[in-house]
Amino acid sequence: MQQGNDHRHSVLFVCLGNICRSPMAEGAFRAAAQKAGLNVRTDSAGTASYHIGDTPDPRAIDVAHQNGVDISGACGRQLADSDFDEFTHIFALDKANLAGIRSKAPRNHTAQVSLLLDVLDHRSDDSIADPYYGDESEFQECWNEIGEAVDELVAKLTHQNAGLGG
Repeated sequence: MQQGNDHRHSVLFVCLGNICRSPMAEGAFRAAAQKAGLNVRTDSAGTASYHIGDTPDPRAIDVAHQNGVDISGACGRQLADSDFDEFTHIFALDKANLAGIRSKAPRNHTAQVSLLLDVLDHRSDDSIADPYYGDESEFQECWNEIGEAVDELVAKLTHQNAGLGG
């Protein structure tokens, strides 16, 4: 059960351009958190500035829609210094972007920065492949990997909240 606007956790998903993986992760996470009754703030960003202001790739929108999630309203943006203190967790979708995030991180930031797949014991230190140059089947595979990880993330955050009395 959601309690007010108390966001104990805020989660940012980051890929390269913020038009494929990270908006799919944001949408999948938002849907899973809502289903679990987890009150959490979420967003997505890219490490590069290629697609600022763009909507997600049409293939990402289609695959999300096929899985019951609407990401068509997402708007590409670049990772900002303020994100490192505004979010409790920043999840990179791959190792190259994790390195980019860490290199941009301001000194003494408060966010926990890691790979999204680190939440899965059997996929720790693994990347989600960029489907941009692939076909819709690669977008679906990306969605499946993201879905498994965000379901586990929601379970872990829900458990943490329960331990905190919420």
